[in-house]
Amino acid sequence: MDLPKDPAMLLSVVNLKLRDFYPSLPALCEDMEVDESDLKKRLALIGYEYDQAQNRFA
Repeated sequence: MDLPKDPAMLLSVVNLKLRDFYPSLPALCEDMEVDESDLKKRLALIGYEYDQAQNRFA
């Protein structure tokens, strides 16, 4: 599955996957073959950062 290009949709999909399927962002990125730093940058553009303790972007 390709991740959405729209930042709001991307946030929704990534947080859902982190909540339901992956124990961490690195695990999600490895499994989906996504560059972790790129994903963080894309979501930072709309004001979200990865919260490791909560395993979600907030």
